[in-house]
Amino acid sequence: MPKAPTMRVDVNPAMLRWARERAGIELDVLAHRFPKLVDWEQETVRPTLKQLEDFARATHAPIGYFFLNEPPVEHVPIPDFRTVENRRIGHPSPDLLETIYLCQQRQEWYRDYVRSLREEPLPFIGSVTPEADVEQTAAEIRHVLGFDIDERGQLRTWTEALRRFIEQADRLGVLVMVNGVVGSNNHRKLNPDEFRGFAISDNLAPLVFINGADTKSAQMFTLAHELAHLWLGQSALTDMEAASTSDNQVENWCNRVAAEILVPLIIFRDQIRPNEDLRAALDRLAKFFKVSTLVVLRRIYDAGGLSREVFWQAYREELSHLREIQREGSGGDFYLTLGVRVGKRFARAIVANTLEGQTLHRDAFRLLGFSKVSTFRELVHSLEVV
Repeated sequence: MPKAPTMRVDVNPAMLRWARERAGIELDVLAHRFPKLVDWEQETVRPTLKQLEDFARATHAPIGYFFLNEPPVEHVPIPDFRTVENRRIGHPSPDLLETIYLCQQRQEWYRDYVRSLREEPLPFIGSVTPEADVEQTAAEIRHVLGFDIDERGQLRTWTEALRRFIEQADRLGVLVMVNGVVGSNNHRKLNPDEFRGFAISDNLAPLVFINGADTKSAQMFTLAHELAHLWLGQSALTDMEAASTSDNQVENWCNRVAAEILVPLIIFRDQIRPNEDLRAALDRLAKFFKVSTLVVLRRIYDAGGLSREVFWQAYREELSHLREIQREGSGGDFYLTLGVRVGKRFARAIVANTLEGQTLHRDAFRLLGFSKVSTFRELVHSLEVV
């Protein structure tokens, strides 16, 4: 019996080019996996449906897009304050977009859950404006969080300090999610150069996402920065560092508040030692405050200890130094990581609600990012939800 001819599909070549550029994958890399890609783009050969489905998965693009007449305009669904040299960053990656969409779905579920419990709106959301005094606002945030500088100084590691900071925000009612990959796909690592975090403001279910691929000390600054956005009652996608400046008043205000939360200037000045070597001062003060040496550099500058020219030179050198010594940590316990990825407040709520029969297991699994009942049971055990 003769073999049935292979069915091929008509595809817009512009969409093929758009998909690989959107995914940030070079042509020669994709061509290694799809040897006929150049021919597809030149329309000398048409792909099979199976080949197109594989290409869509490889570029993280919906397969229906390949039949459009022109590429869609994709917008970040929250205010985008990311800049490079004060210029807006365009074309968000599929990794970033999928991360935001997933967080929005989790936030929507949690908002409905909180409403069902008839809980009151959180009073700190939108409680200040960008005209508010930076030191007073930072002091209020520390007070509400229970953020104690001396306590942090006693913690042994950056990881302990970050975990403590996240727990304080979690107890306050903030959904804090830390993840370095898209969902639970360890092959799709998030790029800190694209974004460090974002806040989605809501008076019942405020959410902060932190790019877990960033350093622990940088993650602490990101959390402080995004909390400042929540105090303003504003959602935002940012890539701000301690020394970053922006033409946006809100971003600059949030950066100053974040630095003051982590390193109050009045306490910092008391810790400065006259004539101390800069390298020694950076290491000592970073260990005491459990912040990045970049934040310490910024606070030395804020305290008048460095000229602007010397500060920026030292900042660039320190940034280069940190990039050289950064090492990737181990994956750690999967269930502990899962609780951090989706946020313990969210994980406990959806697990308990599912056990009560209010949420379908398939919906819980989708939002939590796994598909096995055994994984759910282990999560129940690790969260001590009974």
